[in-house]
Amino acid sequence: MSRRSSSLLLFTAIAGMAAAPALSQIRPMGVPVPARPAPTQPKAAPAKPRTAAPDAPAPGNPDYQADQPQAAEAAPVPPPLPPAIWDVPNALQLLAYIQQIGGEGLNPADYDPAGLQAALQSGNPVAMSAAATERFNLVASDLALGHVRKPARVDWWVVDNDLNAEKQDALLRSALAQHSIAASLNALLPTHPQYAALKEALVAATDELTRNRIRLNLDRWRWLPRDLGQKYIIVNVPGFHATLVENGVNRWKQRAIAGKLSTPTPQLNATAVGVILNPAWNVPKSIEKEAAGKKGFKPIKSADGKRILYWQQPPGPTNALGQVKFVMPNSKAIYLHDTNARSRFNDSTRALSHGCVRTQHILDLAAELGSDDGGEWTREKIEEALASKKTVQANFVKPVPVYIVYFSQAALVDGRIVNYKDLYGRDAKAMAALQMRDGGASLSAPKAIAAR
Repeated sequence: MSRRSSSLLLFTAIAGMAAAPALSQIRPMGVPVPARPAPTQPKAAPAKPRTAAPDAPAPGNPDYQADQPQAAEAAPVPPPLPPAIWDVPNALQLLAYIQQIGGEGLNPADYDPAGLQAALQSGNPVAMSAAATERFNLVASDLALGHVRKPARVDWWVVDNDLNAEKQDALLRSALAQHSIAASLNALLPTHPQYAALKEALVAATDELTRNRIRLNLDRWRWLPRDLGQKYIIVNVPGFHATLVENGVNRWKQRAIAGKLSTPTPQLNATAVGVILNPAWNVPKSIEKEAAGKKGFKPIKSADGKRILYWQQPPGPTNALGQVKFVMPNSKAIYLHDTNARSRFNDSTRALSHGCVRTQHILDLAAELGSDDGGEWTREKIEEALASKKTVQANFVKPVPVYIVYFSQAALVDGRIVNYKDLYGRDAKAMAALQMRDGGASLSAPKAIAAR
């Protein structure tokens, strides 16, 4: 039978159904997150330094919750399109893709290739289209968003809008029309060089434990947005490093100190809009008892002076934030900052903070970003502001994405594997979910993390 005749037969059979089922939706990834706001043109830094105000919402912070006016009533949702029509060549492409998906660290059995093969052999065009659409959606979701689901991602707050039901439907129909099933699915994979390096390491790995750890960390790359940005900061907590990446190249990399076991650093993304020089430290409620009434801390009271709102450590040489704090609003109150105990950067295991990320030589990073794109905040101007002892906010010309992540393994260009200590014991639950067909979606939701 010709391709045209086959397609006509499929269309006729499906169009004749009394009620067309809606296209399969992406499996839930946990609590829904707000869509990333549309990017706005950032304003240039002010001509004169200004006194820092409390952290405020900034464009591009999807995790930041702030009071917003009620949105206008949404337009009516259009009726769903008829089910996608598959022909045999497209279905065979999908079957071949599933059979080789182990190269991405995923398990072919999770997508039931035998069931798709049976639907192909049945000669029933409706059954074949339904089976192929279901499997295409499962594969696309796992490649774009990761196989491990939210309940198994401990303390994970990164927003990934790479794929939703609308994008998935458009991808499917385009792939069918162009007979480009494999190419369309490959276009969902992470582009970061580390993902490719881990794939090569997976091929060379022989023992099961090593292979499973590589598979898990490959999946963690899929948890992140495919495009991290032209310029971004990434902090790998188990590796204790903060890196500024631009155009795929490490531009700046220094040691970092992450949260101790009792106050682990969460995984999140935010947008850094600038830095505060000579910052004061507002002590988080979760550790307020450590500061209340002690020397060097002052109470900040309500307008009537009857209530203590929080405790604050003023700027100075003993301030826990050191001389610089990054302004990167997020719902977990986590940020990069300097420290007054810089000798701790020499420790081999640097899980010492209350959750925020202390960053070595952060003044250099502030000057790099402050002077980028014609910005006025050069190292000399930053030093002048620090010498003034005044608290000043120095904004970047263009905001910079920040990703705080948790990779327990990395691959070097020569194929060797670097293993990092699983500080917070997050690997076991995620690895178990990776072995589950539903990616751990059926696991109980993680307990809420106490505010820091």
